Amino acid sequence: MNEILEVHSLEKSYGESTVVNEISFDVRKGEILCLLGPNGAGKSTTINILCGILGYHNGEIMYKGRNVKSCLNKFKQQLGVVPQELAIYEYLSAEQNVRFFASLYGLKGAKLKEQTDKALEFVGLLERKKDKASTYSGGMKRRLNIACAIAHEPELLIMDEPTVGIDPQSRNHILTSIKELSKHGMTILYTTHYMEEVEEISSRILIMDSGSIIAEGTKESLKEDISDERQFIIELEEDDKLDPDSFYQVEGVKKVKKKENSIIITTLKNVENLDKLIAIIINSKSRMLNIFCRTASLENVFLKLTGKSLRD
Repeated sequence: MNEILEVHSLEKSYGESTVVNEISFDVRKGEILCLLGPNGAGKSTTINILCGILGYHNGEIMYKGRNVKSCLNKFKQQLGVVPQELAIYEYLSAEQNVRFFASLYGLKGAKLKEQTDKALEFVGLLERKKDKASTYSGGMKRRLNIACAIAHEPELLIMDEPTVGIDPQSRNHILTSIKELSKHGMTILYTTHYMEEVEEISSRILIMDSGSIIAEGTKESLKEDISDERQFIIELEEDDKLDPDSFYQVEGVKKVKKKENSIIITTLKNVENLDKLIAIIINSKSRMLNIFCRTASLENVFLKLTGKSLRD
């Protein structure tokens, strides 16, 4: 994949306190890169630097192979930002809000009208485009914020916790929209405090703590790296009398637990033993209804790496 943005040894300090500690990463075309970290990890500072709100002391930010400082105007033209705090004018209509922000990127005339309507339709607000933003619900305001950020069709969209404090229906609408934008080639850098969002939309994940990047990868690879175990959950008929201890004879089995009509078997991940587990069930003349495999969750990964939950 082509890198839209490359960050090399980025550093930011306040006095003697280093907030961003020589971090390096890239953002690839068309991906949804989720930046995670507990409070105080340095995420917001990093986002504000990339948006041009904050300066930095050391390091380099490259846009399509060029130092951002040498092509700042071009970079900003291709950047869309959905900030954590709402950036809309309550006394203006949705249409007026989007027109204003899109015009800052040079859109005018028929093109401005076309892109305004297109952005409002995309976020599901076209029918209420004449209504003032003050009449919108919290979720609708968040969607309007997104429309303002995408009307000029940026290459890179930075979204800083865009679903904070909204209802589940609006959250689902926003997550669906994000996946649709990515499908059409837009690159998205996304921060959130909701792990279920990361599970649903991420192409790749960066985890920050204490100003440093401590892990990077897809959700699958991070789960694989953090645990050497997996669990098989076997559902049996209600009156089944299968002895759970019989599974301990199989290589790799670490723990067996019976729970209602299920048996939960924890086994080493690098030992292929499912066929032997199923053979025990068949030989015991038990009837298996379902079998599931469960690996570590992203929440487990995050907790193990940082010692905190994502919302801490």
